[in-house]
Amino acid sequence: MRLAFLGTPDAAVPSLRALVDAGHEVVIVITRPDRRRGRGSQYSASPVKAAALEMGLSVGHRVADLEGLELDRGVVVAYGAMIPGAILEHVPMLNVHFSLLPRWRGAAPVERSILAGDVETGVDIMSLEVTLDTGPIHAERRTLVDAKTADQLMVELAALGAEALIEVLASPELLEHPTPQSGEATYAEKLTKETFHLRPEMSAVLVDRTVRLGRAFTFIDGRRLRVLEGRVADETGVAGALLELDDTIALLTSDGAFILDTVQPEGSTPMTARAWLSGARLDLALARWG
Repeated sequence: MRLAFLGTPDAAVPSLRALVDAGHEVVIVITRPDRRRGRGSQYSASPVKAAALEMGLSVGHRVADLEGLELDRGVVVAYGAMIPGAILEHVPMLNVHFSLLPRWRGAAPVERSILAGDVETGVDIMSLEVTLDTGPIHAERRTLVDAKTADQLMVELAALGAEALIEVLASPELLEHPTPQSGEATYAEKLTKETFHLRPEMSAVLVDRTVRLGRAFTFIDGRRLRVLEGRVADETGVAGALLELDDTIALLTSDGAFILDTVQPEGSTPMTARAWLSGARLDLALARWG
């Protein structure tokens, strides 16, 4: 098929590579414009653009670039913007969406699935509509959430999505006869800075789920500390206090404790919680987190 591909982050790259490997003609790749990344001032390409250029594909940054092209379909994977209805009328599109629709329509389905404590999640191949993630489903893959981090889950779902996408494009039955979504719809709202802020009023389980998103932080005696790895513990005490254990430290929450394993103080590199505690010069009897 002659296809357009629209995507931006790492999670979209497996689908792009799978399309090329399956012999489809990817006429153009549309991705978000280059932007400043990291601490430097240099502009850098999106992961999808980098992969597309590596494969010798044509790249554009505007959906309007699709106008006038002869295309069988478009494929959208985490592009990062809504597709106008006028474009969809010209180019029917499939969307690789990282949830079991209609649960977690929207911008952050993987993270919201983890935060909600879902037992399983998955990826759907759906027909794209003007309305948000409402299209009928062509194929679905499921997986357990378990204790996976958001990064681990996204890598798994990206691979499953690429596999399902190729299956749909190869099957006239799947391609032409999708199934309408059914069930209660929930919406995966965008993540904000406060989503990742660990606070004493949270349950220990919610602290753990937030840490698994990958950007969790808290403040201990006013100093910002990123929490990279940890685990729930049975210890109890006053929420907001710190508890020193044999070889590490725990944050006391509203219903238990969360043991710190790996942390990153502001302006420093990741280290064990014990190493951080050794240099933090805290009075644990008085120190508070939140």
